[in-house]
Amino acid sequence: MADPRARRDTRSRPEMAADRIAAFARAAEPGARLGTKEELRARCGVSVGTFNEALRLVQARGLVSVRPGPGGGLFATEQSPMVRLGNAVLALADAQTSVADAVRIRNALDPLLVEDALWHASPADIAEMREVLAEMAQAAQTPDATAFTRANWRLHKKIAAVSPSQVLRSIYTGLLEVIETHTLAVLYEEQARTLPDYLDERHKLHAAIVDAIAGHDAERAERLMREHNTVPPGGPLAPRDGG
Repeated sequence: MADPRARRDTRSRPEMAADRIAAFARAAEPGARLGTKEELRARCGVSVGTFNEALRLVQARGLVSVRPGPGGGLFATEQSPMVRLGNAVLALADAQTSVADAVRIRNALDPLLVEDALWHASPADIAEMREVLAEMAQAAQTPDATAFTRANWRLHKKIAAVSPSQVLRSIYTGLLEVIETHTLAVLYEEQARTLPDYLDERHKLHAAIVDAIAGHDAERAERLMREHNTVPPGGPLAPRDGG
């Protein structure tokens, strides 16, 4: 019987085709011609519609450019340091990357983002965070672990979006994408007896963090983040808590 915790590929066909095109581009010299659209579509083995969506994804990553006319086609682009950084983090999803390692690194970045949020979050930012907290509270009462986890990640993304540091935001959101891709596709056994209490506890902790941000209370925020990143071994959501 297959291990239910085994890694599953949950990417869509356009995403898988985009990853193949991205691999071609990374292996080529900047400016090198990768081929015509039809040639690359055939190499990916996908339909025209799927290929066009994949092409849109790799263009958004800044990996390829399209030139029309004779001698045109797809070309590998010269990547800026920021683009290379973002693509390097996203590429982790294709590697045999440990989700636990991604969570550990993300946890190390959390205090930096909360520190930025303490001084840069506007009243509108705080209001949006509280809206997500309300979703977490509702999911905790159900209890719905998947809905709670999704809302949890949205809260972390909103906190990250406040940071003025593009480097920090890029690395952090990239790690979140890796964690989301790997963890929501895996089946876990949940202990119904303890799950509601656990979700309620995590909701209250996140609510306290947002209160500390709203109150510019750096000392309290630091203490809460230490508590946040200490997950009890074997807790109901330990393998997929993500925050």
